[in-house]
Amino acid sequence: MKKLHFRFSLLGVLCLFFSVNAYAQEIPALAEFNQTRLDYNQNGMLILGTWAVGNMVWGGIGASHTTGETKAFHQMNLYWNSVNLLIAGFGYWQATKGNPGTDFWATIEAQQGIEKILLLNGALDLAYMAGGLYMRERGLRTDNSRLIGFGKSVILQGAFLLAFDSVLYGFHRAHGKELPSLVQNISLGPTGVNFKMDF
Repeated sequence: MKKLHFRFSLLGVLCLFFSVNAYAQEIPALAEFNQTRLDYNQNGMLILGTWAVGNMVWGGIGASHTTGETKAFHQMNLYWNSVNLLIAGFGYWQATKGNPGTDFWATIEAQQGIEKILLLNGALDLAYMAGGLYMRERGLRTDNSRLIGFGKSVILQGAFLLAFDSVLYGFHRAHGKELPSLVQNISLGPTGVNFKMDF
């Protein structure tokens, strides 16, 4: 008798789990939430791409009309932003191809993923700035104008990226706080999954 009761209890728990899981994976309100996240990423990549193109043009013109430290500064701006432009292009393409689905767990994963990436980027931005300070200091100690120019450029680019990633993180973090309100009307009751609707 105990075995039979245990089996029915286990069966009930499994049925409940699968019914909750089935619903929890598809929440229509999440489509708009996910689209907003994709829009933030898309707009962010447009800003990064615009910064990159502007710096490449400025760097190309500046490097061809200057010498020494200033020339090195403009050269590094050009090199650095060639990479930024590739990152922006790939990120923009990825954001436009993103599917604003309604899967709950995929939404949680994507939201946490973008926030973690931006925090990691912020740490890297600080490392870039520290590297630029080191290059500049070493250039001053060794009287190497090229290193000084490169260092100044890396400090500038790291500072921009830190500001960029911080602002984008702020938008995503504030947006992520809206997620609980989208699923607060879901509850688990003795008869299964319950939905509260306000009219």
